[in-house]
Amino acid sequence: MFDRLRALFFDHLSIGRGKYLPKSKIGDGSSRFSRATFAVHYDRDLLLDAPHAGARDGAPDMELRWNGADIRSGWEPNTSVVLGDLYDNDGAPLPLCPRGALKRAVADWQAHGLTPKLGIELEAYALQGGEDGRLRPYDAPGGVVYGTGPFADPMRINDVIWNKAHEVGFKLDLITAEYDSPQFEYTLSFDDALAAVDDVVLFRQMAREIALDHGVVLTFLPKPISMAGGSGMHINFSFWDAAGQNALATGEKGGPEHLNDLSRGCLAGLVHHHKGLAGLIAPTTGSYNRLQPSSMSGYWQNWGGDHRGVTTRVSGEGGKKARLEHRMADASANPYTAAAAVLQAARLGFEAKLSLPPMETGDGFDKVDAKVGTAQNLRAAIRDLEADRALVDAVGRQLVENHAFMKEREFRKTRDMEHDALLDFYVWFI
Repeated sequence: MFDRLRALFFDHLSIGRGKYLPKSKIGDGSSRFSRATFAVHYDRDLLLDAPHAGARDGAPDMELRWNGADIRSGWEPNTSVVLGDLYDNDGAPLPLCPRGALKRAVADWQAHGLTPKLGIELEAYALQGGEDGRLRPYDAPGGVVYGTGPFADPMRINDVIWNKAHEVGFKLDLITAEYDSPQFEYTLSFDDALAAVDDVVLFRQMAREIALDHGVVLTFLPKPISMAGGSGMHINFSFWDAAGQNALATGEKGGPEHLNDLSRGCLAGLVHHHKGLAGLIAPTTGSYNRLQPSSMSGYWQNWGGDHRGVTTRVSGEGGKKARLEHRMADASANPYTAAAAVLQAARLGFEAKLSLPPMETGDGFDKVDAKVGTAQNLRAAIRDLEADRALVDAVGRQLVENHAFMKEREFRKTRDMEHDALLDFYVWFI
């Protein structure tokens, strides 16, 4: 057994917080933290009036609890790792806990006899320090979209990440170079929603720490290089019914011609709550540099088939592989919150039997049928979120109120920053 335990939770800013604990804590256990963590910003500014964080109430405890069965091998020497859930002083689940929000979303779908399954695609840029002390793109001039090998990754950083991921039990589907060098995609395998997101947050933390050990800053920011494309976090999802069948499937073929009522309801919900979703799943200033027309980023309030210019894409695969892909989120979002928000928006559409608008027929560049996009900046996106009361209640009102307050302050902190200053504000955390 390992010599110590690293117990973690991921907060409102998607920062991994935790403690190293002795070997005696390996098993069912708990540890206490200050709830005012949810009032701390990236620049370590303690915002005393952050809703529900208790900063003005003496910064009371919250408790991180974990199950021994969830402890796994870590990537640091002699260290195992575990994720847990947050509870308040009364022993009730803490409403601010993003992992708890995803658990609620899963339970809401299970009330319909359906178990959500997720597969998440992450995109990231690799940066290195230059002689002037500034971060610059990792030197991979031979990188191309779908690139593999040393021209795409001269230092073989991704070989180290792949090997360590295999060693500690992450289920990777692929690593490849993306369109803009030095950008990479990491796709993890489909799994039950909570297990899939647990893997995503730990894999992201592991990949960043391994890259840093080799002098590379791997960032999942949505737009770290101003003249290059953006990085997204695509959320693919389906549902398994009580018989163990994919409930989105109508046969061996997928696509818009083979939708059932469940698929239509989910699509309608995601279209209907499009503007509100942005404030939760694209929650940093750079998110709105990425979310632009003609950028294949999830800007437009639309859906379609095998079309990367739409926000919600219907896979052409059927049977067990039938799925919907939501393309708006980026990995500056807490993946638990983002997955919960997408699942809840889909559920609201399904339960309300919302009508599904026609699918997008434009090319996404010169022609687009959709007339509505996301907000133009973080402040406006937060206002759209607050106006979407059904989505707020579904995700969790206290979590959203805290999130909205912190993101409004973030908008004020960053609105006048030039690119280098904006990068410095975020890059060490995302």
